[in-house]
Amino acid sequence: MLAPDGLPVVTATRYVTPLKEGGSLPGIVEASDDGTYVLKFRGAGQGLKVLVAEIVVAGLAALIEVPVPALAVVHLDARIAKYEADEEVQDLLTASVGTNLGVDFLPGSLGYDGSQPPTVDLAERIVWLDAVTANVDRTWSNPNLLVWRGRTWAIDHGAALYFHHSWPSRPPSPQRFAAQPFDASRHVLRRVGGDVSRRHTELAERLTPDAVSTVVESVPTEWLEPTADLPDAAAVRTAYREMLTARLASPAAWLPGAPS
Repeated sequence: MLAPDGLPVVTATRYVTPLKEGGSLPGIVEASDDGTYVLKFRGAGQGLKVLVAEIVVAGLAALIEVPVPALAVVHLDARIAKYEADEEVQDLLTASVGTNLGVDFLPGSLGYDGSQPPTVDLAERIVWLDAVTANVDRTWSNPNLLVWRGRTWAIDHGAALYFHHSWPSRPPSPQRFAAQPFDASRHVLRRVGGDVSRRHTELAERLTPDAVSTVVESVPTEWLEPTADLPDAAAVRTAYREMLTARLASPAAWLPGAPS
């Protein structure tokens, strides 16, 4: 089944185990489509905005051919929480009853340690993607990359698009985000890739306004939180589109060049 917004919708049938290395305590679940997912919970720390960032950045990544695991909306039933013995996990499951984000589990994947680096081409795509979306969480302390079936996969994009965390207190400012610099010096792939600036025109051409709009439209409506300046989900979607298109149009402010 597909949600009206486009992502597949499945139901969690069994909670398997928590992934305790994650700050938001994601967990492994089995689902009604016989798939296994890493579940990102709506009831965790920073709430729904993290799930929105995951969907938007993964959608943009796919457009520029950065491998990302498939996503799904996963419905979590209250009965699953009832049988969880760990109180912390039980509280999280109870707070997350309803729709959550499922990230396809890649069995046998390994955390990135630099021993199997991606190609120069892919490294540049990933650095460029992180610069566009202001994703500061891809460093050696937290690479957020997996190696699976000989390829490097980008995961965990909840720290990107951080501008939306300020929306409850101030209106969106595409101009401010467009001018926000990006420090690529600590990026885990900075020295694998070359001069990222030479890739901008090629990659940005794939993120047309229509393409960005399609990605934003894939976010479930119920996850888009209105504010005083953004009165409904349509206004929130418009804000995401305007923020991203403004940044894509102003690369001089944030685009990394060659590593020094």
